[in-house]
Amino acid sequence: MVLRLAFLSLVLLPFTLVGLPVQLVVLALRLPEWWVLPLVFFKIAAFGLGLRVRVVGEPLQKAPVLLVANHTGWLDIIAIASKIPVSFVAKSDVGGWPIIGWLARLQKTVFVDRTRRTDTGRTSGEMRDRLASGTPVLLFAEGTSDIGTHVLPFRSALLGAAMDDKTLIQPLAIAYTAISGLPLSRHERPVLAWVGDMALGDNLWSILKSGPKDITIALGTPFAGNGDRKASAQRAHAQVRQMLNALNRRHPLPNPQDLV
Repeated sequence: MVLRLAFLSLVLLPFTLVGLPVQLVVLALRLPEWWVLPLVFFKIAAFGLGLRVRVVGEPLQKAPVLLVANHTGWLDIIAIASKIPVSFVAKSDVGGWPIIGWLARLQKTVFVDRTRRTDTGRTSGEMRDRLASGTPVLLFAEGTSDIGTHVLPFRSALLGAAMDDKTLIQPLAIAYTAISGLPLSRHERPVLAWVGDMALGDNLWSILKSGPKDITIALGTPFAGNGDRKASAQRAHAQVRQMLNALNRRHPLPNPQDLV
């Protein structure tokens, strides 16, 4: 743990201090390479936290794509963003957090106030703008986090951002499979998951104390929404559930043609 803290302090912190003003300029100029510095930042953060991330499948590159995923905790963001340049959809509370909220904005995060139904239209509009600009958007469609043993029902409201005839929906499953090379038990999952009333500091402390963590990101079969949000949410949920179950049980992933 001491080595991890030293690495984060001596490498990630200086990179952040140097990279922040550069990223502000990149965003102000609307340069297409806005994702480069965040990708490097998250790769450094993932290494410092002991995350060993592998990706199975290919993210879409040639079409606007809304990635729809399950959610275990804030580590999901670091793991995914260290491999795939995306703009996240996050709760509005995150935008108010010191430092983290600012970093999220530099990642072109879209914030949603889930306590206000009227905010759905504004959020969907921002998501459509990101998608139209060629930026993949990732939505944690459960609307909350879980310990990673199963997938909660997907909320369909924000899938409205992908109901045009140009945008595709690609399911994504993220699974925490091992710590220090040993399969992750149900008892150990709360060490990594951020659920309930757990304080962020306590969760970070348990993560720093744990050994190397193996994480798999599986990308499913893209499909068109065809204007039906609820059907799209159910289809994405079915794919994510199939992939997560296979990863948790250490089984081979279903063939793309076998995904629902």
